[in-house]
Amino acid sequence: MQKNNLGYPRIGSQRELKKASESYWTGKISQQELLEVGASLRRQHWELQRAAGIDLIPSNDFSLYDHVLDLSLTLDAVPERYQAVLSAHPQNNALDMYFAMARGYQKDGLDIKAMEMTKWFDTNYHYIVPEFTKNHSLRLASDKIFNEFEEALQLGILTKPVLLGPVSYLLLGKEKEEGFHRLDLLPKLLPIYSQILERLHAAGAEWVQFDEPCLALDLTYKEKDALRLAYGTIRAQFPTLKTLLTTYFDGLRDNILTASHLSVCALHVDLVRFPSQFDDLLVALKEPMSLSLGIIDGRNVWKNDYAKSLQFIQKAVAKLGSDRVMIAPSCSLLHCPADLALEKDLPHEIKNWLAFSKQKLDEITDLYDISVNNTVNVLT
Repeated sequence: MQKNNLGYPRIGSQRELKKASESYWTGKISQQELLEVGASLRRQHWELQRAAGIDLIPSNDFSLYDHVLDLSLTLDAVPERYQAVLSAHPQNNALDMYFAMARGYQKDGLDIKAMEMTKWFDTNYHYIVPEFTKNHSLRLASDKIFNEFEEALQLGILTKPVLLGPVSYLLLGKEKEEGFHRLDLLPKLLPIYSQILERLHAAGAEWVQFDEPCLALDLTYKEKDALRLAYGTIRAQFPTLKTLLTTYFDGLRDNILTASHLSVCALHVDLVRFPSQFDDLLVALKEPMSLSLGIIDGRNVWKNDYAKSLQFIQKAVAKLGSDRVMIAPSCSLLHCPADLALEKDLPHEIKNWLAFSKQKLDEITDLYDISVNNTVNVLT
């Protein structure tokens, strides 16, 4: 069984990213200094996960502001009004435009409001809502995902790049003119995803993670067909690339057959928020698809219930075999505090109940070690 992490907190154990961002926005540090803070945090987080024994370590889960906004910039899905930022000052660049989209731009004779922000499903995280027009010409416009993959390779860490899936990205956005549906842009979007995957594959990527949280929503036939088209196209173009599709925050419910028959190598499900989907999923999962068990709660600070988690693992291994089972948090650890060791004011008794992101990585490894011994009994 592989130990699979879906994402790690960006802010830093000492809230370094928050402090650096605010210092940059007030002009106290340079853009280069801000980028160096980001690079330092990525390095720390990758090395921490390697030390914890995680097999599938994510990259491109880091963001200076928001991962959905990152993807909009990558795809050049930038509303026309923000182009003025680039010419407003001789030193302005794509990062200035990025922050203008996130926070607005009120200087250099411009008064441009920020894009809409809304909750990321039922979490306290907020994302920047993409804006779509019928004839928007999308293109690959950022090297962020490739640069961060290469950064990790320089450390000797082969990461699993993370991308918000094309269908969820479109469904999370809004049409800004009448006469089309945002899913109509999928044929324009898929060639760009193919360019991204081609470069990642050439650089040595073995696994790529596609987040499709829309699978936890009520989907229409058109939306389900869009998922089949997207991942059928990717599999046809990249038959040797290992693809992990993740869902979280709820169960698959009526989407269980759709998800379990998509052309992907592995499917991740949230068994913390919706454990009752498990039995139906084991029946529906098509061979040779692997199953990533989201059994470490990625949304709160409490320690894991090992006995409950082992029941899922043993049942999955008995049905699928250990080579088709992964152990993972329910969702990205983005939603958890970083390091319990830094919380000095908590009583020892309380701290003994808690596990922050750093400790949750250890829980995945501990659970793996426990399950290996227990699985032998199940299989024999």
